[in-house]
Amino acid sequence: MTRYCVDPVRHELIATWGTGEGDLATRIATVPTGTDLAALSRLAGALTQLSTAAWRTYTHPASAADSLEVNSEGWRREEERKAFDEVTAAVTTPNLPQGGSMIVEYSPVLENAHRVGRALIALDIPDLTEAIRAETTVELAAVESAELGDLTGRAQQAVLLSREGASPAQVSAADRLLQEDPFGPAALYSDIDPTAAAVAAAHWLYAAAEAVSEASGYAPTEVIREADNIEALPHATPTLVLELLDNGVSPYDAVTGLVRHAMRVADGVLPDPAAVREQLDEDEEMIIEYDDDSEEADDVLTGIRLTPLDPRRPAHDLLEDLLTGINGCWLLHQEYAEDEDRDDDEEESDDETAERHQHHSRAQFAALVRAIAADNRDRLV
Repeated sequence: MTRYCVDPVRHELIATWGTGEGDLATRIATVPTGTDLAALSRLAGALTQLSTAAWRTYTHPASAADSLEVNSEGWRREEERKAFDEVTAAVTTPNLPQGGSMIVEYSPVLENAHRVGRALIALDIPDLTEAIRAETTVELAAVESAELGDLTGRAQQAVLLSREGASPAQVSAADRLLQEDPFGPAALYSDIDPTAAAVAAAHWLYAAAEAVSEASGYAPTEVIREADNIEALPHATPTLVLELLDNGVSPYDAVTGLVRHAMRVADGVLPDPAAVREQLDEDEEMIIEYDDDSEEADDVLTGIRLTPLDPRRPAHDLLEDLLTGINGCWLLHQEYAEDEDRDDDEEESDDETAERHQHHSRAQFAALVRAIAADNRDRLV
C-alpha cells in the first residue's frame, strides 16, 4: 500500500511506497504556511486507509474466492472492486452529517474515500483538493496495472504483497527469469509478484527434483529431505509442494492454495479445522510416549503450526523455500553426478579448484533442469 505523511517543516503532503529494492516517495502537494497540520495529518491517514482498502482488492481478488454467488465472499470482493468507479465522486462530494446522523458505506474503499473528502472540506484548500483527486486516480490506476501483471511505476509495490491469485503475465515473466537462472535471480524478488514467482519456482523445483531423482535413485518427493543431510535446509515446505505436484496438483493450485490458507490464518480464520484436529490427535499419541513434565512433550505441543508458511509474508516465505529447495537439489545431485571437472593442476590452489568445480557443477545442473522444465512446460501453463 501507499503510505501518506506530512512534512511539517516544508508543509508538504508526501506519498511513499515500497519496492523490491527500497522505498520511493513523491510530493503530492504543498500547503500554505499556517495550515492546520493536525487536519493535514488526518487527511494523510485517510489516504493511507484508502490505499490499504484498494490494495486489498488486489491481494484478495474475487477470482480466488470459492463462489461469486450473492452475499458470498467472492461476491463481496467483486462489489468492493467495482467501488473503484465511485471513488472520485466520493472524494468530491462526501457523505456529511445531516440531522445528527451520517451515512456510512459498507465498502471500505468507498467509506475511506468519503473520509478523504471530508478531510479535504475541513482543510478547504482548492489546490490541495485537486491534487488529491489526481492522486487517488493514480493510486487506483496502480492497483489496476498490478492486476494486469504490469508492475511498473507505483504498481511495483505489488512485489511486497502476498496475493491469493497470480497473474498469468507475471507467472510467464517469472518463468523467463528462471530460464536464465534456475537458482533464482535477484529480479525474481524485485520485479515479480511473489505468488506468481512462487508458481513458476514450484514448476522449476519439480524439474530439479526429477533431475536429481534420476541421478540418485530417490523419489522426487524425497530429494529435499536427503539434501537436508548435506546442508541444513527448510525442507518441509518444498517437500509438501513436491508431494502436491507429484499427486497431479498444478503449480498454480499448489502455490495459491498454500498462500491463501496462510493469508486466512493471518486474518484470524482457521481454514481447515479438520486438519488441525488430525494434527492434534497425532501429537497426542506422540505425547503419550513422554512423561507429563518432559520438555519433549512441551516441544510437541508448542510446535503445532496452523500453516507451514509465515502468515505475515506467506508468498515471500514460500518463494524463498522453493528456491532454497532448488539449491538443495543441486547439492544432492553433486553427490551422485560424475565429476568431470576436477584435475590435479598443481598451479591452482585447492580453493580455486573447488570454486571452478562448483561453478561447472551448477552450470551443468542448470542446463539439465532447463531441459526437463522445457519438456514439461505444459505443467506450468
